[in-house]
Amino acid sequence: MSCFLRNRHFDAIAFAYDLFMGPPLTDELAGLLALPVRGWLLDAGGGTGRVSAALRNLAGGVAVADLSWSMLRQARKKRGLAALQARTEALPFPDGAFERIIVVDALHHFSDRRAALAELGRVLSPGGRLLVEEPDLARPAVKVVAVLEKLLLMESHFLFPEGVAEELRGVGLFPLPIRRGGSFRAWIAADKPR
Repeated sequence: MSCFLRNRHFDAIAFAYDLFMGPPLTDELAGLLALPVRGWLLDAGGGTGRVSAALRNLAGGVAVADLSWSMLRQARKKRGLAALQARTEALPFPDGAFERIIVVDALHHFSDRRAALAELGRVLSPGGRLLVEEPDLARPAVKVVAVLEKLLLMESHFLFPEGVAEELRGVGLFPLPIRRGGSFRAWIAADKPR
């Protein structure tokens, strides 16, 4: 039931999601991901493809995986994105399929965060990089958002950036120093050993 309810929230806002969220910080993300690369980029929990569409010219190909059909319908309107419905905890890709993976403002929505991170580690190629952008729970405004999402029955589970880094380490990835930006973002990048 929780996945169904969570998807209903995103299905309802899909038509205006890109406008509401605004443009991504493309230069910052490209730098943190060490783009460009020749291989594929996966946007896990990527919704409308808002972020990966801005990075599509910096990778050999881009796939967006999300559970919400309405969000993916918006992603399919963007050129150069392969959009498919999939749970991050059970991705339909072979081991090491992606040279880069991004998870932007989505990790706290995954039903089983640890299983999702392990699965992302599996599909990340040796020497590849995973970048998680999450609201920084150390910021008071983010704490308010976390409470609001609970009240909206979204079942979100926010972590402090250090907790995300620890979970990435727990699935065999090597976190880089945490970066904080703006009023609410934190970026946690991690590399997969060769």
